[in-house]
Amino acid sequence: MTLFLNGPVQNGAFTLANRPGKAAGIRLAEALNQLTGAQPAPHLWNTVTLDGDLRHRTAAATTLLSRGQWERRQLAAKYAPGPAPVAGLLTDTAPQVAALALRVCEELLATGTLALAHVKVRLCRACDHMTGEVDHACRACTTGAGTRPALRQLLVHDRPDSWPVLERADFHATRASLPAHLVNIAQNAPQRLLLSRTRACGISLGPLGLDGMVLDPRLGLHLAVLAAAAQRGEDRPVMTLTENAAANVAAYGAPVRRWGGMQLRYALHGRIPYDEPVLRRLFEAHRVTPRLQRLFTEWYLPLCAWRERAGITPARLPALIKFLRRVDLARPAIPADEVLAELQHSAEAGDRRWVMDARVLAHALAHRTDVGSATEPPEGETG
Repeated sequence: MTLFLNGPVQNGAFTLANRPGKAAGIRLAEALNQLTGAQPAPHLWNTVTLDGDLRHRTAAATTLLSRGQWERRQLAAKYAPGPAPVAGLLTDTAPQVAALALRVCEELLATGTLALAHVKVRLCRACDHMTGEVDHACRACTTGAGTRPALRQLLVHDRPDSWPVLERADFHATRASLPAHLVNIAQNAPQRLLLSRTRACGISLGPLGLDGMVLDPRLGLHLAVLAAAAQRGEDRPVMTLTENAAANVAAYGAPVRRWGGMQLRYALHGRIPYDEPVLRRLFEAHRVTPRLQRLFTEWYLPLCAWRERAGITPARLPALIKFLRRVDLARPAIPADEVLAELQHSAEAGDRRWVMDARVLAHALAHRTDVGSATEPPEGETG
């Protein structure tokens, strides 16, 4: 069975209550897993960031909390005041992710897909942070001390000339055009990818002989998806993410998208205008009940963003809320088995057309056992 998992969200300075756009991929994965009958999947989070290093260093509780403890506290706060996800959270530094990462790296080193190579890099004169192969300001300490040249042994992936970064088979989207612009951008990745970094938090590459180095988070987030799928015995994980995110990480995931009998694919989705004032005005003008508001923002808009991967414009919101309201009023009491089978097949195949099919969508709504009656008639009228 296909298992949908969100592309790990960076644990930045926000909560899901004040910036729900960060949760679009999480909500899309939850909606698709519910439709296909898959068990709830954990929410995946990316914690190997320089921003996280800096925030932890300057936080008042730094002397009391380790980097990992601080991250866990920050993640728990993301969901307040709502409940934590049913299947829990999984970060890109979790023990099962780290164990899988080291095993994968060892296997790929043995086959020559990855290599340990001495690379000319630049190190910060103040903190020894590796800034990369070019000379630019250190973002780890921001002292402006400049950098110095050094020769470091690193984990690298030398991409063969004939090896495309992205192909049609890498996308979970049947009957859809290939995102040529994204494919071209991803193909412009450097021929040699540096897969080891200096961070205060991450999967240690010490077992590979790279003391003080951690695995590049762009590879780590793919391994987090594979680890979550393996934990549930699934071999067809699908990562939900935006085109921009895919362009940044696809080259780093190429060596592991097909590993150990698994095939990881991307389900692209567009941006959702959660922060637009027009959304609040729509709810007021149409007297939308709180239950329908939740259904629209947490379930239907993520599905629409999957269908409209270029993003949902504010101008589209009125038509979408009216469409969902009509469909909700017309939904059957009991969904038809044959329509649910059709729906499940479409979701697992990546066919997104049903999202605007009133007949199929009505049965999808009926299948949501926790929805109940999401609309109420205006005052003075009956249903």
